[in-house]
Amino acid sequence: MTDDSRAPSAPYDPGNIFARILRGEIPAHKVYEDEATLAFMDVMPQGEGHTLVIPKAPARGLLDADPASLAALIATVQRVARAVKTAFAADGLTIFQYNEPAGGQTVFHLHVHIVPRREGVMLKRHEGGMADPVMLADHAARIRAALDSTGG
Repeated sequence: MTDDSRAPSAPYDPGNIFARILRGEIPAHKVYEDEATLAFMDVMPQGEGHTLVIPKAPARGLLDADPASLAALIATVQRVARAVKTAFAADGLTIFQYNEPAGGQTVFHLHVHIVPRREGVMLKRHEGGMADPVMLADHAARIRAALDSTGG
């Protein structure tokens, strides 16, 4: 008997939007990049400063990702989350990750959402439309400045 618990319900699609961002085919408001990960602004933010972190290695989701890629991903999530919290003077953070359609995933490249939160402020709908690119550029600059000031 084989263990297919790691197998996603569909194969990884190298044409997904995040793979295209990694290849430079689609622009993104980048916040942080290293050899294994990329962080950039979500174009349909659920709150001010909503940032995404993705591995550069292809993985549809958490279950089919290489453990070394996951380790690099979570280290970047922590580093960027600290900067996001600082940049937006947030009371806290919501960090979430979806797997497969039934789990709420809509882009099938492993990614983690970081959303700074303030007491009493609800999240916006993710399908609320595209954000102003000037605002996204400003938010990315604020996060990069927070990363620079903390040595991140």
